[in-house]
Amino acid sequence: MMKLFNILLSCVLVAGLTTSCGSKGKKAGQEAAKAEQAAPAADEGWTVLFDGTSTAGWRGYNKPAFPAQGWEIVDGTLHCIGSGAGEAGGAGGDIIYDKKFSNFELSLEWKISPGGNSGIFILGQEIPGTPIYESAPEMQILDNERHPDAKLGTNGNRMAGSLYDLIPANPQNTKPAGEWNQVGIICYQGTVVFKQNGANVVEFHLWTDAWKQMVANSKFKDWPMFVNPAKEGYIGLQDHGNDVWFRNIKIKEM
Repeated sequence: MMKLFNILLSCVLVAGLTTSCGSKGKKAGQEAAKAEQAAPAADEGWTVLFDGTSTAGWRGYNKPAFPAQGWEIVDGTLHCIGSGAGEAGGAGGDIIYDKKFSNFELSLEWKISPGGNSGIFILGQEIPGTPIYESAPEMQILDNERHPDAKLGTNGNRMAGSLYDLIPANPQNTKPAGEWNQVGIICYQGTVVFKQNGANVVEFHLWTDAWKQMVANSKFKDWPMFVNPAKEGYIGLQDHGNDVWFRNIKIKEM
């Protein structure tokens, strides 16, 4: 009788173990399949513009090479070293990626220092003796809590995520200084969309009557290349004299 009981007990334990392992294995397989399905393909058409280790492809605006000072790579980020010079900028100056783009989606992350200011330019043109902002619409980067620009302009159109001094970011979902913000810019046949932390915050349409009227009523009205932006141009990162960090910079051409 005892022998039979032991045999039956062994069968129950083996069956239970098999069922449990099979259940766990099935669940693990399902989770792995979900993760694989959710994970994007390695490139999906994206081109990395900054990989965290090299400044390859980047150079100073109106300069042949990357700045020897004022910018650095640190902890996988592209860091603009603050000079405290404010709008006069720092030692490095603005930088651009050395290729013109027309229709694209740009994706990157930025982090600003307390009281800091910077920006992301699109469709920029290199004009000797002329700063990039006279030809390039700018997505504002700002510490909204401390920098006075947040209280200037109209309806918050100088706050982070805005089309600088023209259209305020809505919703205003910028994270505080010292935290990373994920942003994107879609530019396609004149339609431009700014994305910030998972939301579309700005939309405008280049070369239209609405664009021309908006610019005509702004401080940009006397800059011909801003009134009528080029159909392709450089992507630029601004040196506004404050510490700012960029990472995961990539682009998808359309």
